[in-house]
Amino acid sequence: MKELHLLIVTHHASEDEVDKCIPGHRAYLEKFHARGVFVASGPSVPRELGGAIIATGVSRAELDDIIAEDEFVRQGVSSYRVVTINVRRQHPAMEALLEQLAGAEASP
Repeated sequence: MKELHLLIVTHHASEDEVDKCIPGHRAYLEKFHARGVFVASGPSVPRELGGAIIATGVSRAELDDIIAEDEFVRQGVSSYRVVTINVRRQHPAMEALLEQLAGAEASP
């Protein structure tokens, strides 16, 4: 069964405090996008509310470890809420993408 995790990031600090953590947060995003764990990410509109990330290919326990690496979390300026979706229906392009990502995970 294919699972997608929707990570909802909520900021709890001032915009200045959040901004100080952005370089570390961006490095974190790049790391997990490169590994194929993060499929999409971006700020909410308006940005000061937080943002969202779509992740796949990891268990909830692994995801908790990944979230703990985020500079926003490490500095205590943001928190995550995770909604896991058991994908039953999707656009054909999304199905192909999920299959491609699953194949990449299986590769050594």
